[in-house]
Amino acid sequence: MTLIRELNGFTPGFGRDCFLAETAVVIGDVMTGDECSIWYNAVLRGDVNSIRLGNRVNIQDNVMLHCTYQKTRTVIGNNVSVAHNAIVHGCTIHDNVLVGMGAIVMDNCLLESYSIIAAGAVLTQNTHVREGEIWAGIPAQKIGVVSKELKEGEIERIAMNYVKYSSWYKSSDNNQKIPF
Repeated sequence: MTLIRELNGFTPGFGRDCFLAETAVVIGDVMTGDECSIWYNAVLRGDVNSIRLGNRVNIQDNVMLHCTYQKTRTVIGNNVSVAHNAIVHGCTIHDNVLVGMGAIVMDNCLLESYSIIAAGAVLTQNTHVREGEIWAGIPAQKIGVVSKELKEGEIERIAMNYVKYSSWYKSSDNNQKIPF
């Protein structure tokens, strides 16, 4: 069962039709929009500042969302995918963004809409990713621009797929057997 914990007078709140995996952890000042999904072993720790998610945000397996005490909160827009093992800390992510597997996004970063952060990238403090840019590397730097194919085939597709995937888990009549 998902660990949802009140802390310091803040109780996490969830929008309509969200999926929370059984091993997810959500603590304190955390609020989600509608149709969000928080996957296995993801941790959203709103203990020292607030975490806000828009609609159709997917926080995939082993992701850590956190913030910095009295300095930075974490704000994520609509249709954002934060892929497996990413760390997102005290930053702002606008709508329609893809944060790749194992990426790290540090305090005071700003990721504008339709940007992609490549798998394993490390965005150091105060990095500003402009709309439609692709960033990769350690430390991350701009390596290209997001094409129409990447917008539709990756950013939008992944966000909508996770709404679909979460529906499988929310379905009370999902009695599929694994064939052996």
